[in-house]
Amino acid sequence: MIKAIVTDIEGTTSSISFVKEVLFPYAANAFPRFLAEHWDDADVQQLIAAAAAESGQPLTSPDSANALFQEWIAADRKVTPLKALQGKIWQAGYENGDYTAHLYPDTAANLNLWKKQNLDLYVYSSGSIAAQKLFFGYSDAGDLTPLFSGYFDTTSGHKQEVQSYRNIQAAIGLPANQLLFLSDVEAELDAAAEAGFHTCRLDREGSQGASRHPVVNRFDEIDPGSL
Repeated sequence: MIKAIVTDIEGTTSSISFVKEVLFPYAANAFPRFLAEHWDDADVQQLIAAAAAESGQPLTSPDSANALFQEWIAADRKVTPLKALQGKIWQAGYENGDYTAHLYPDTAANLNLWKKQNLDLYVYSSGSIAAQKLFFGYSDAGDLTPLFSGYFDTTSGHKQEVQSYRNIQAAIGLPANQLLFLSDVEAELDAAAEAGFHTCRLDREGSQGASRHPVVNRFDEIDPGSL
């Protein structure tokens, strides 16, 4: 019996286009000014040091750091220091009302339904935990953060690695066969299944083809009680 659901964000609860066409460009445009203004902040310097270690490049100025982060953004690198800094930048955008986070129409209703069915809800995304909380705190459907019991990001491991899901299972404290993972990415679902999770692939556009996992187009096609 499923007792908790772990959901991806991009392509699962919300459109890929919102992230790629709104959030990523917003952060990319804001990076130079943000780094110049916050270069000496202790938490920023900690992330800069992590980025330098990840890249093998000395990052001795805002300009050199910005150049690296722009490369990573263009390549859609899922690295923790980039995601953490993007989260800091996105916070200002949300708080200023520059945008709200897109959700598919069925997302909020079904998250609320599952919560009422006493299912614990978690998020696992390559975006930082801070960015995840902002996303669901400033969504098209309002503040959904009270629905979630916890959040996981790349500090738990990369999303296509089996060990990441074992780490998440241990953190949640339920057997893996009581956990359901939702994603639009086949390799992530493969890793979760190998770790013992139930899985379901979201094919929002109906164009992803065959899968080794159950496939649905909408959250309201998922019946956790049948798994």
